[in-house]
Amino acid sequence: MEVINALGRRKSAIARIFLSEGTGKITINKRDIEQYFPSSILQYVVRQPLNKLEVAEKYDIKVNLSGGGFTVQSQALRLAIARALVKINPEDKAALRAEGFMTRDPRAVERKKPGRPKARRRFQFSKR
Repeated sequence: MEVINALGRRKSAIARIFLSEGTGKITINKRDIEQYFPSSILQYVVRQPLNKLEVAEKYDIKVNLSGGGFTVQSQALRLAIARALVKINPEDKAALRAEGFMTRDPRAVERKKPGRPKARRRFQFSKR
């Protein structure tokens, strides 16, 4: 099997993955997943699509992750893994979509507007 690549985004995080047949090793920015995401919850989030299809021990994944915080990075990586698995087997798309792994979350930070302290917050009104 050749190397399958996919892209996942969430807020400002970008995950580029290279998926190949192997033993289930996930390497993120040349570090093991346990080192990169010490939290077991974030490791679980990343492995959700693999566990859903019961292929966690079947593929090796190399990841380039950039931008955002660690929670958002894990969600971007989850999307990238789901997309790569669909490239391998299109029949899996329905199962992954039902769990919500195929949907790119479009929510991002709204830009700051001029004359305001934040995007929608206004300066305190003074009557006098």
